Amino acid sequence: METPISSPEVGIVPLEDVDMGVVRFLKKELSNIFKLKFTVFSPLPLPPSSFNSSKNQYFSSPILQLLKEKTSFFKVIGITDRDLYVPGLNFIFGQAELGGRAAIVSIARLKESFYGKEEDLRKLKIRALKECLHELGHTFGLRHCISPGCVMNFSNSIYEVDRKGITFCDSCSRFLHNLKR
Repeated sequence: METPISSPEVGIVPLEDVDMGVVRFLKKELSNIFKLKFTVFSPLPLPPSSFNSSKNQYFSSPILQLLKEKTSFFKVIGITDRDLYVPGLNFIFGQAELGGRAAIVSIARLKESFYGKEEDLRKLKIRALKECLHELGHTFGLRHCISPGCVMNFSNSIYEVDRKGITFCDSCSRFLHNLKR
């Protein structure tokens, strides 16, 4: 008999020296939204092989692999303060395995200070929550959504992150709800 989706545990893994206040906020909010148990795992170092010195960024795929190898959670999301990329893109806010277990979100470009502005912790937390919801949505099988306000809408800039909501549209919500049956 299959275990219902509502009982598994989701791990949140801080990567290196990420702000634990942001991590605690994410744990609380994600637990409320997904109605799943979220547990904060011990911090992990980033794999040295993921750092690209010519870009001064971290390649996200080895980090996803690390998260899968070092944890046994139903789903796991890493949170880092380091700037991420994948080949073909200058940067990414996050990455996830579509229908898989692992996801990662970088808060580096979600910070106002990245853009030369005064830091705004509330704005950072909301942006991080949106990106975590988005990447976890991918792990549950959701693809990018064309609905502008849906959290599954693709964001190619911080302005697009700010423009979308912190909820799933009706279509994406139905998809997630049907997984629980």
